[in-house]
Amino acid sequence: MKTQKCLVIYYSQTGATQQVAQEFAQLLHADTLRIEVEQPYDGTYQETIERCQKEMANNEVPTLKTRDIDLTKYDTVFLGYPIWFGTYALPITSLVKNIDFAGKKIVPFCTFGSGGLSASMNDLKKALPQAEILPGYGVRNARITKAPAEVKRFLIENGYLEGKVEQLSAYSAQQPVTPEEAAIFNAACGDYQYPLGTPVTVGKRTTSQGTDYCFTAQSKDVKGNDVKTTIYVTVSNDPNIKPEFTEVVR
Repeated sequence: MKTQKCLVIYYSQTGATQQVAQEFAQLLHADTLRIEVEQPYDGTYQETIERCQKEMANNEVPTLKTRDIDLTKYDTVFLGYPIWFGTYALPITSLVKNIDFAGKKIVPFCTFGSGGLSASMNDLKKALPQAEILPGYGVRNARITKAPAEVKRFLIENGYLEGKVEQLSAYSAQQPVTPEEAAIFNAACGDYQYPLGTPVTVGKRTTSQGTDYCFTAQSKDVKGNDVKTTIYVTVSNDPNIKPEFTEVVR
């Protein structure tokens, strides 16, 4: 087993990250600590965006409610957060600035609209150079009901829990997208609130549950520049379940 004593620390605004945190804590029999801010982000969606943009422009971070955080008795910290503007939420910025994580193993987990796990992990590595940032887990808010099974799989795959899971093969090499595969991409991504681009190439793998696709898509960034993104899509063996995208990696 990779860990003996662990702590689940998380910030949750809407409750989605809290659900995932509870799954980790229950399976690991871990202690938990919820991060809260003095001035909650309790406005409308647009008001929250505007507040975050103002804080980031002014290089400000929210003040956390005072909590005693003693990490000395923990080997591993599971750190949870929603993705805001492509990385971990601002309350986590406050946390990593004020708490000494040196020498700790940190397992990130997050919830998001489309993606952000990889970028947030890279930012954690920069913010906490004396900590060891381990592979993390992320789930779309739209797929939060899938989290219990996915969290358990993640913990077993990474050696935090005993058990066996299906060994997934690597994705096949990227090949030009066929019309049928483009239709799968559109079925999974077409109703998302923001355009996710045009699929160009794809790799895939078969699992006991269905088929997973790894699309490379061409799109534009906020400045209008051409960019490529990786979009993961899963298609269930059950024909009554529509294709869904699981993550966008920008």
